[in-house]
Amino acid sequence: MTTDAAVLAAAKESRLAAFISKFTVLHGAVRELWIIYVTKVLEILAYGMMSSTIVLWLSSDLGYSDSQAGYMIAVWSTIISLFTVLVGSLTDSVGIRKSFLMGFGVCLVSRAFMTFSTSKWIVIPFGLMLLAVGLALMVPVMTAAVKRYTNAAQRSMAFSMYYVLMNVGFAIAGWVFDFVRRSLGETGGYTLPFLFSIPGLVVTYFGLREGVEVSDEGEVTVTPEKKKYEGHSAWAALCLMCKDTLKDTVRIFIAVWKHPSFYRFMIFLTLVVGVRLVFYHMHYTFPKYGIRELGPGAPIGQLFSVLNPVMIVLLVPLVGALTQKISAYRMICVGSVITALSVFFLAVPTPWFAGLADGWLGHLVAHRWLGVEGAVNPMYVSITLMVATLSVGEALWSPRLYEYTAAIAPKGQEASYMALSILPYFGAKFVVGMFSGLLLETYCPAQGARNSEMMWLIIALVTLLSPMGLILFRKYIQVHEAGRAET
Repeated sequence: MTTDAAVLAAAKESRLAAFISKFTVLHGAVRELWIIYVTKVLEILAYGMMSSTIVLWLSSDLGYSDSQAGYMIAVWSTIISLFTVLVGSLTDSVGIRKSFLMGFGVCLVSRAFMTFSTSKWIVIPFGLMLLAVGLALMVPVMTAAVKRYTNAAQRSMAFSMYYVLMNVGFAIAGWVFDFVRRSLGETGGYTLPFLFSIPGLVVTYFGLREGVEVSDEGEVTVTPEKKKYEGHSAWAALCLMCKDTLKDTVRIFIAVWKHPSFYRFMIFLTLVVGVRLVFYHMHYTFPKYGIRELGPGAPIGQLFSVLNPVMIVLLVPLVGALTQKISAYRMICVGSVITALSVFFLAVPTPWFAGLADGWLGHLVAHRWLGVEGAVNPMYVSITLMVATLSVGEALWSPRLYEYTAAIAPKGQEASYMALSILPYFGAKFVVGMFSGLLLETYCPAQGARNSEMMWLIIALVTLLSPMGLILFRKYIQVHEAGRAET
């Protein structure tokens, strides 16, 4: 081998080693990070099964119409956002471990009510609405914990893996959703999903240490829990702890709002809301749409809740490794354009996909993957293309949104920023929940003529507002990201 050839081979080997190192950077991470990953999968598994069935449960078990179920979803989603905003500063005050334990405990109780009762007066306040509080206690906590338990070199891949494992949970939930519907029909009962909250509670209680933090340089510190209430009775200690927690929570909440970059950050998140709406519609509008257009028993769980997460699991680590030097803002702009355009696959006339349905793609999707027999409904192809394109866009922008939020947060206020990043979704979730039922009743009713393409066209046009706003107002809201180009 000549000298030049040897140098070239060594350079290739060096580049390959550098590429592989991007995936192995989490080796040696503190155990708390892996506990977060495990509990995230378990919690998303429970949440994913519920989000796929909630609109069906509200109608078939509790007797709500499409619009009534939509209004209930709107209220529930809005309460989640409201409490998420409020509990972020609480988390920064009491710590990650205590917030987790409270969240898992509340979720366990609320899901038990929803599992074992069908009385509206019990399951709505003590099940559905109480669950909103439990979810709010964990959503910002898990994301903030990923930042706190990683160093600067690990962080980008850590957030990518966090997003990957979240989608592993959604994929399992989607498969279980279709499995249960095949076994019990569209109106059968199933009484075990709430049990997925128990392992997370146990793992957190016995495995998660209090006060663990990893510096950007990789130094691990463990701050022991303060014993400031020793010598007081149990009741007095509880009262003093609540008083101090409230005081710290208010202080942190006010400090966050005074941070100079916070308002630009909120404008940025408001513009991202439009593209987020697609995912809310896929949880709240798509299940009834799929069953009504494709028929009872159609594998709608596999079409979105399995295909989307599986693609994310495959794409996100690769995208994360290849785009570390590209700014989060640019990735979010490009990804949101692709995500918004994906909805148009459902907005165009279904017969446009008849040729593909009769060819190899229709056979692969319907017969080989979904196990559907007979002639292929072109809608299986259009939905598959929509979800595949949506997933590509999501892999580009969504994980970077978590990282962007964590990067801009001041030290010690990560959970507050994660929580307040939900604020723009406060009204958006209410709007989607409310209009989901109205759109279904108007364009895709259970009985009567349908015009589902118009329903998805409306959703697509609203979604397009996000990338348009991000591109138009880039120079006003983009912030500097250390180590990355701003274009």
